[in-house]
Amino acid sequence: MIEADALSARLGDRLVVDAVSFTVNPATVVGFLGPNGAGKSTTMRMLSGYVLPLGGEARVCGFDVVRERRAAQAKIGYLPEAAQGFADLAVGDFLRFCGEARGLRGGALLAAIDRVCTQIELEPVLCARLGELSKGWRQRAWFAQALLHDPPVLILDEPTDGLDPNQKRHVRALIRDLAPRKTILLSTHILEEAEELCSRAIVIAAGRIVADAPTASLLDDDGRLTTGFHRLTSLDTRGRPA
Repeated sequence: MIEADALSARLGDRLVVDAVSFTVNPATVVGFLGPNGAGKSTTMRMLSGYVLPLGGEARVCGFDVVRERRAAQAKIGYLPEAAQGFADLAVGDFLRFCGEARGLRGGALLAAIDRVCTQIELEPVLCARLGELSKGWRQRAWFAQALLHDPPVLILDEPTDGLDPNQKRHVRALIRDLAPRKTILLSTHILEEAEELCSRAIVIAAGRIVADAPTASLLDDDGRLTTGFHRLTSLDTRGRPA
């Protein structure tokens, strides 16, 4: 379970997340939607324990992500937005490094790497360096590291960013397969992806939640999220949700 209670964050003199509260229950895929700069990634970083909140609290599987950070992060598989880094490591070495950082060793580590490589179809690039890969392959390698320790909670920031249509289809199928066993919060700019994957949508604009409802209730007469998303995220002259 993911719990956010009045989370707030500031970048410089700007309040980018303003008292955001929600809960994500197990066996649920919840879409975290909003325009660029709405506060999605900052909220996900706070939930993952990588950014300290200005105010409020966050808990993962009952562990406070600030006071019990290690215990909380052990329950999380986190895919950051536009993940980069470790350019000189081969994909296999990167996964070994990430697995060891999660406490996996020996046969358990090898079995975990084999499992995620099958799930993400990474075998063709295991010996290639991350810095030499296309954006899509790098994204898949970073998704694989989020799954290595088989965590109960997945926080996925734009999981299909940079993937081609076939890769997107594969990753979406994987998320659907994982959903009955995981608590999943994912952000996406692809509204069709939220329509397909998410039973519930949380919409954020200018740092505030403007909707939290079953995805079906936000669809227009054509079964699309576009109209409702535009209405909910349009800002008034003060830069606040209209």
